Amino acid sequence: MKLSEIKNILTSVQDVRFQLQNGMSVPEHFHVTEVGVITKNFVDCGGTVRHEKVANFQLWNANDFDHRLKPAKLLNIIALSEKVLGMEDSEIEVEYQADTIGKYDLDFDGTNFILVSKQTNCLASDKCGIPEEKIKVNLADLQPATASACCTPGGGCC
Repeated sequence: MKLSEIKNILTSVQDVRFQLQNGMSVPEHFHVTEVGVITKNFVDCGGTVRHEKVANFQLWNANDFDHRLKPAKLLNIIALSEKVLGMEDSEIEVEYQADTIGKYDLDFDGTNFILVSKQTNCLASDKCGIPEEKIKVNLADLQPATASACCTPGGGCC
């Protein structure tokens, strides 16, 4: 989800709710402790220089059980971050601590913002020798060959 998308959604919802993909809800008393820009400059395993930039939200749970973040307040935090940091309309990455700090992509299901698990991947698989995944086919599911497919030029079939 891009920054413009969350801003659009926040104008039409009553509450800001986050949920993990497994259905576990982020407690209602969470705080957004950071809205910022994270820039990552790196070289992948194939030697290609890469640059990534994301809008970062950090969620935190405190003992402030009466706290409830309203959509207008989050919109104000985003607007200030855009003004001060010159934020672009980047993809959002959310940091949230369960056992350790996790990084998540963001989606919306019509009610809740969903923290979508991120996966690592080789960005240079064509250069570092990782074979492409082959499609696995169950031989029992294959259709028998037709006679025209196996006939030889002399008219005899296999």
